[in-house]
Amino acid sequence: MANAPLAIRYSPLASPYTRTADCLLPTSLMIIVFGSINIDLVTRAERIPGPGETVLGLDYVANPGGKGANQALAARRAGAKVAMVGAYGRDGFADEALALLRADGVDLSASRAVNKPTGAAFIVVDDHGENAIVVASGANAEARASQLAALSIGPADWLLLQREAPESEVEAAAVAARRQGARVLLNNAPAQMISKALLGALDVLCVNETEASIVGRSLKLASSEPEAVVREIAATTGMATLVTLGSAGAVGYARAERFLAPAPPVAVVDTTAAGDAFVGAFAAARDHGGDFAEALRYGLAAGSLACTAAGAQPSLPRAAAIEALARTIEVARSPAG
Repeated sequence: MANAPLAIRYSPLASPYTRTADCLLPTSLMIIVFGSINIDLVTRAERIPGPGETVLGLDYVANPGGKGANQALAARRAGAKVAMVGAYGRDGFADEALALLRADGVDLSASRAVNKPTGAAFIVVDDHGENAIVVASGANAEARASQLAALSIGPADWLLLQREAPESEVEAAAVAARRQGARVLLNNAPAQMISKALLGALDVLCVNETEASIVGRSLKLASSEPEAVVREIAATTGMATLVTLGSAGAVGYARAERFLAPAPPVAVVDTTAAGDAFVGAFAAARDHGGDFAEALRYGLAAGSLACTAAGAQPSLPRAAAIEALARTIEVARSPAG
């Protein structure tokens, strides 16, 4: 892991595309998601229990989930062509975990069954719509970057990554995709430190406030305050960065500009997968050739809409609803300070 101050400069790799995050880019052939496939066991309770406390829930449901699968489905529902690369078990949860991906036409040809149980997330949602989650990796620990070889990855593609697959494989996937000219977006969730090798392979880094602080500390930046972290990374590396701020919206940096957008007001039912909806829709907008501001609006609209329904994948909105809400969001642009 990184143990010295941030000092990263990009080396040009074989690609006909300029590494910039706010120019209009050609429509990609595909968004390729390398990450987790889970089954989510969700219950509602009056409050999230504290250490050593037992709180009685009501009923519970089993929904397909996993940050990788969620983001793949979010991007697909937002209008992109998507392939999901991951691992699942040879058990009764596997078909349920893959059901909505299959139903919406996500390409699963590079995913594989392994001899570990399908990954599972155990989620408690309180009366305010907030949640607490424990994830058991299971089969996700067997996801391998080498599986990407089953797909043709080129300069017109995006690789979308999270942190529920093995760290070494996430890094290997990012480096391999960049060598083939693809653009790489990392959502650093669940929050982990980022190695310089991984950071150096990215075009876009997306974090929430907690994740930003962890990245700032791991890279020994001057501040671990969320916006300061993404501002410094953008200024030092030239990549695009953004931090989601919950109900306050999101702020991002690209091409020496600051982008600030408020989240539209919605009636919150369940915040599970709101971040995944944001990332998937943001990637889909970039896939469609949209600039950074347009992608930010699209992501915020999708993340907000996901809060209005229960569950992870069942809550992910579709393109028409996203587009309608995105038109109401104003993005303020200013020079990066």
